[in-house]
Amino acid sequence: MTDRTFIPAAKPIIGDDERAAVDRVLRSGMVAQGPEVAEFEREFADRMVAGRRSVAVNSGTSGLHLGLLAAGVGPGDEVIVPSFTFAATGNAVALTGATPVFVDIEPETFSLDPVAVEAAITERTKGVMPVHLYGHPARMRELVEIAERRGIQLFEDAAQAHGAELDGRRVGTFGRFAMFSLYPTKNMTSGEGGMVACADADLERSVRLLRNQGMERQYENEVVGFNARMTDIHAAIGRVQLTKVDAWTEQRRDNAALLDARLTGVVVPPVAPGARHVYHQYTIRVLEDRDGFAAALRDEHGIGSGVYYPIPNHRLPSLAPYAPGLELPETERAAREVLSLPVHPSLSAADLDRIVDAVNALATAGA
Repeated sequence: MTDRTFIPAAKPIIGDDERAAVDRVLRSGMVAQGPEVAEFEREFADRMVAGRRSVAVNSGTSGLHLGLLAAGVGPGDEVIVPSFTFAATGNAVALTGATPVFVDIEPETFSLDPVAVEAAITERTKGVMPVHLYGHPARMRELVEIAERRGIQLFEDAAQAHGAELDGRRVGTFGRFAMFSLYPTKNMTSGEGGMVACADADLERSVRLLRNQGMERQYENEVVGFNARMTDIHAAIGRVQLTKVDAWTEQRRDNAALLDARLTGVVVPPVAPGARHVYHQYTIRVLEDRDGFAAALRDEHGIGSGVYYPIPNHRLPSLAPYAPGLELPETERAAREVLSLPVHPSLSAADLDRIVDAVNALATAGA
């Protein structure tokens, strides 16, 4: 590696505005769930999900878990999910007592293959939960049609897809609920947290009860619930980030367009017709020795990258018992080939030149 500055794969952007917002909350003395959370929920609903009722929680995983419980998912049910995703997707289903049913992806969007989804539906299927992976919308046209025709619910794991669209419609507005993660490396953050966008008032109320020990009014516990509240400190950060995420997204898209135009020797991420990709990750395929390619990027060129995800859910020791002997060829191939390059809005023009030159040099060397 040269003495040039290392380019990280991801870089959270926390500035003076966020620090001032946190200080304002600390000075107010109201640091637990309070008025900042309520304002954040309203603003997120208006800006991100076309006014859908939104409930702030302490993590994206909590959002998935509570959304599924509120939608009536429980023991004896099945929920169809991709295996090519972070473990939180499968974990959230398992935590309800239901069975995650892993099916294969289609290779272009890395999302659930609708044909595989239809084949996996049984009398126990309660719903299907696609993941809008890397910021690209899943195959929602087909999945909505399947869910409606087969009488099952549709949920959205939109952890990585703030502002993504399909046919002009925002992700998070297709299913009974959608979860957006607010983890530090996402396109926007609250420091830690998640947001659940709900399609109806009954579901919203159930999520609100579940996040707050089962009570809407203090000490009047209606159901057995959790402590999954977001603090006003985190909400204050999220409110500031919400005013900036559109500009950051456009910078991500500009960076991705440059990489698309200039990279050679690797498979750049395709974008489906009608899709607006928000590039939480810019994920290429390296067809030969992906891990060696990533190591050379780091060690020889000072460029970080990430593999999301090297072990599919159905191969993890924690979730493999739900899928004994399962073979998912496209999922397995993606796990061998994917590599996410830096695309975050902090990249300079010089950084992008370095990334292009390094990738192209390594691809040529491996040809």
